[in-house]
Amino acid sequence: MRLACRVLFAGCVLWSFLVTAAIEPISTSIAVGMAVALTGFLAHYQNVLYYFQECCRTEWISCNKTGLKNDLNTKLYGQHVAAQVILKAVTGFMNNKNPKKPLVLSLHGWTGTGKNFVSQIIAENIYEKGMTSNFVHLFAATAHFPHEAHIDTYKTQLQEWIRGNVSICPRSLFIFDEMDKMHPELIDSIKPYLDFYDNLNGVSYRQAIFIFLSNAGGENIVQVALDFWRDGREREEIQLKDLETALSLSVFNNKNSGFWHTSLIDKNLVDFFVPFLPLEFKHIIQCGLAEMVSKGHDPDIEVVETMARDLNYFPKEERVFSMQGCKVIPARLDFYV
Repeated sequence: MRLACRVLFAGCVLWSFLVTAAIEPISTSIAVGMAVALTGFLAHYQNVLYYFQECCRTEWISCNKTGLKNDLNTKLYGQHVAAQVILKAVTGFMNNKNPKKPLVLSLHGWTGTGKNFVSQIIAENIYEKGMTSNFVHLFAATAHFPHEAHIDTYKTQLQEWIRGNVSICPRSLFIFDEMDKMHPELIDSIKPYLDFYDNLNGVSYRQAIFIFLSNAGGENIVQVALDFWRDGREREEIQLKDLETALSLSVFNNKNSGFWHTSLIDKNLVDFFVPFLPLEFKHIIQCGLAEMVSKGHDPDIEVVETMARDLNYFPKEERVFSMQGCKVIPARLDFYV
């Protein structure tokens, strides 16, 4: 606040001096010299202000590749395929000074596998304030667009929100949760902002990032993981190409999927469909230990294992994959600590 007052005061001094110079017999060279000095003074304090108040500048928005890689490798459990795709996609896009279109990522998999968590990791390694940044926008279908009868209103509001915020900061991030529950018309309403346009009505969207989160494709992804397990193959052997067919069957060809009814797919506007594998017992343990630390407790393997064993797994006899994933751990762990 004090800095802002100083900037305002300096501006008043500059204005007062210029007015005085216009009516008093002061030399032109002195007037110009002092005006330049005061202008530099204003610019200096304006730059200082940028360090205290979030703005759309590199001091607040830049890609921390090392941090992103480390977080994906150490905090995201059991998702080696997703980690590889996201690291390359995000860093490549952020390093491109003149992208042809916005980056559009579609994350697919069962609940609790890390889709929301990855969105948070991306935000934290691009924006200084992470998810609390003014340039990060999160939408949940059931919370923000609950009534089909109001779809036209939602479309207008969503378009205006995207347009207004990208006008303020081209490097904006938009996260859409529960994409499989979003009305197809609402999805199509944002299509122009994802396309290969230099600008729309004077606004360029090419530096923005859109992330879609969906449970669609989860069952087919699980089937691939089960097939690998039954064949005695390691989980880490699964590659993106092994999951692309599963995603195509469940997302591209599923008439019950919101994506199927939109033009996002046939127009190739989604850059990467990112699969999230079902989590195993060992991954639940990792999540539990990390949660204990985040709650301020010393990590206790016995406590976490007790909690993990009480969760549901499938197939029923073998209990290989967790049905809830890591999403329930914060609440469940409180009963065991």
